[in-house]
Amino acid sequence: MKAELKELLARRRKRRIDDAGRVPSAVLLPVFSSGGQYHLVFIKRSDTVKTHQGQISFPGGAREIADKTLLDTASRESQEEIGLRAGDVEILGEMDDEVTTTSNYVVTPFVGMIPWPYDFVRNEREVDEILEFPIPALLDERCHQPDTEVLDGRLVDSWSYHCRGRIIWGATARILNKFLEIYARAAKEK
Repeated sequence: MKAELKELLARRRKRRIDDAGRVPSAVLLPVFSSGGQYHLVFIKRSDTVKTHQGQISFPGGAREIADKTLLDTASRESQEEIGLRAGDVEILGEMDDEVTTTSNYVVTPFVGMIPWPYDFVRNEREVDEILEFPIPALLDERCHQPDTEVLDGRLVDSWSYHCRGRIIWGATARILNKFLEIYARAAKEK
């Protein structure tokens, strides 16, 4: 599956959003295999962070001056938030940029395989919980629901995911939806 995901991510044409009015940021979609299933790692953000308090998201954040690339941003933030070391991540590819509707970010997502089990170190100031969801559960049609959001004053199509008593919405859900489409195609090609 790893090879198929990497191939599909490399073949697709990435949609970039260049908007000087938005803050560049990046997230990592950590994928691991356990018990014969692939899983994704998410975080539940603390109530004390500056933006997106209490929301479920992928590890990541705003680009800093020291970050040479947005991949550096995703790697640095993943290390800071959950102790995921860049050397332990095999980057499979980059996905389409997304914008946030509740803040002013352009988010560049990266997909990476990580070893399992992993000894995460949660940054208690930024992260309330580290969450792991099996991809088959996220693909279950009862889990995802069409949704809409307001972006720059207009309605845009979106998704929300209801899984294991948690709700994933916003830019994270839109990124997740695109990833799951790619994952489903990769599973068919396997």
